[in-house]
Amino acid sequence: MKRRGIITAVLFLIVVPITVVGGIVFLDDRKYYFISLLLVIYTMIPFFLSFEGRKPKAREIIVIAVLTAITVAGRAAFFMVPQFKPVIALVIIAGVCFGGESGFLVGSMSALISNFFFGMGPFTPWQMFCLGLIGYMAGVLAHQSLLKKTKASLCIFGGLSTFLIYGGIMDLSSVLAWAGNITKELVLVTYTAGLPFNLVHSASTVIFLLLLADPLIEKLERVKIKYGLISN
Repeated sequence: MKRRGIITAVLFLIVVPITVVGGIVFLDDRKYYFISLLLVIYTMIPFFLSFEGRKPKAREIIVIAVLTAITVAGRAAFFMVPQFKPVIALVIIAGVCFGGESGFLVGSMSALISNFFFGMGPFTPWQMFCLGLIGYMAGVLAHQSLLKKTKASLCIFGGLSTFLIYGGIMDLSSVLAWAGNITKELVLVTYTAGLPFNLVHSASTVIFLLLLADPLIEKLERVKIKYGLISN
């Protein structure tokens, strides 16, 4: 468990962001399909390490696949409302219930798969990283009992992580991707322009956590107990 945790942390917190930034620096931000594929591979490594010493159960993979499908469907269902999406709320719930590795997997794969419908671009690896990171953090904090499975705790984490992590990193990616000469003024303008969108996105995460957290967590916990599924 300790070795797997170290490998997971190194992959998600060091290797993934280096790969994403490397795609901009060395590949001129044009090989985003290739970068996305690398992120998928990184994401799968710790997940399958959780099967070390025992045979994988199909139902464990199915639950993660279903959560990913629900997250993708949730994004598609609210396509007409910019930034008002249940995606991060569902990723947080997945991480809290099934651990950081599963949270990262649901988040990153949801971004990749949904972009087959919404359109791929240089932003795809960044979205995969941001959503995966939030799911991973939710799982780790919940495992350490620092994030409680209560509405108040989840809503605070969801609102802050959406605004600071997703919004902050995605705005930074815009600066890195489109600006030839990065200046403080450009960064300030970018973050100022993105502020209303990030606030709406954060508010939507809080609203969906208020509506979905209790019933979904209750059902997922019952599934875990009934079938003895992975939790960390």
